[in-house]
Amino acid sequence: MTHQRDRIHEYIATHPGEHFNALTRRLDLAPGQVQYHLKKLQTQGRIVELPIYGRTHYYTPKYDAWERGAIAVLRRETARDILFCVLEQGPSRPDAVTESLGIARGTLEWHLNHLTVQNLIEKHRDANNHVTLVAAKPAETARLLEEITPSLSDRMIDRFTRLVDNLLADGS
Repeated sequence: MTHQRDRIHEYIATHPGEHFNALTRRLDLAPGQVQYHLKKLQTQGRIVELPIYGRTHYYTPKYDAWERGAIAVLRRETARDILFCVLEQGPSRPDAVTESLGIARGTLEWHLNHLTVQNLIEKHRDANNHVTLVAAKPAETARLLEEITPSLSDRMIDRFTRLVDNLLADGS
């Protein structure tokens, strides 16, 4: 029994911010079994959970509250791409980001909402009320980006959203 618990803990340690459904799929364990061991790991103080944006994500205690929220958002490929774009190009206008990534403005705004709430991107307004996107914590964010990779299911959802955006844009 502790073998499975250690296996779950090791997976979380090497895949910070992974969500519950991904844990059950990747480890090929029954949901009840994963729930049981997660509860034990939490009681032992070996993992921390963060319910955010409709999913519960798991981490080892080495991550602080900001890092946990940031990792949860950055597991989404489109959010990562937006952040990469702003980090690479420097302060950017939203239209330049949508054009560079080939995404709809609504998709950008949906992800920006999460990126700003988690203090990864800031929206600065000039005297004419024009918005410029700026990376809030570039060095810390770059370090986190090196540690995580979005799951296949997250990448597929994001790619499907982009496909729909492109189809809608072509039909207008």
